[in-house]
Amino acid sequence: MSASTFPLNSRYQRLSQRMLDLSGDRGVLKDVIREGSGELVTPDASVLVKYSGYLEHMDKPFDSNCFRKTPRLMKLGEDITLWGMELGLLSMRRGEVARFLFKPTYAYGMLGCPPLIPPNTTVLFEIELLDFLDSAESDKFCVLSAEQQDQFPLQKVLKVAATEREFGNYLFRQNRFYDAKVRYKRALLLLHRRSAPAEEQLLVETAKLLVLLNLSFTYLKLERPTMALRYGEQALVIDQKNTKALFRCGQVSWRAGTWE
Repeated sequence: MSASTFPLNSRYQRLSQRMLDLSGDRGVLKDVIREGSGELVTPDASVLVKYSGYLEHMDKPFDSNCFRKTPRLMKLGEDITLWGMELGLLSMRRGEVARFLFKPTYAYGMLGCPPLIPPNTTVLFEIELLDFLDSAESDKFCVLSAEQQDQFPLQKVLKVAATEREFGNYLFRQNRFYDAKVRYKRALLLLHRRSAPAEEQLLVETAKLLVLLNLSFTYLKLERPTMALRYGEQALVIDQKNTKALFRCGQVSWRAGTWE
């Protein structure tokens, strides 16, 4: 998509002149509005974004998720249908806001998407990358046997467990408590399996404590006080003065009579 593709002095023509070519054929152009930080989005990541899509002569977006209180987590290669958006996201960092122009080949094709998108239409998307999680490494690791997992260094196990916990946290914030519980339990299983030298055991116990607190709170939300108390007590075994664990066990004791 060269500048000559657009009508002379059109909005998109002027905008395209100062945009970065991501695709090599000017089919995906980018203009950074606000810089992000940290690592670039990885190819197998699940992303949390706010986006709005516009046609050239329309002020209101034809597609947007900005009205949602909590945007849905979308996995690259599965949940995102626009090729241009995938390429654009792979160029972004957490907290970044960018504007993109997508040529029809990278958007809705020669046929468009009637009645909203006319045939052979270039579209503009404004995207904010709130966060991303890379579960590919975690998914591959979790299917290994305990013996195979033991071949990896402790830092690998801690990283995978942290990823599982982060996914659980996201699901919890979406009120998907059952799914969050599954992720937390995967993290806890990894940590329980791992035997570490005495000097490294503190790292494992610290990671376990966070997951146990999450599980206790999640079971409270699921209205299963016995399980909530069990995980709260396990947290206290690790840290008997932990304020959150004490509070969680107190919550169970106070609310158990309501459920039983």
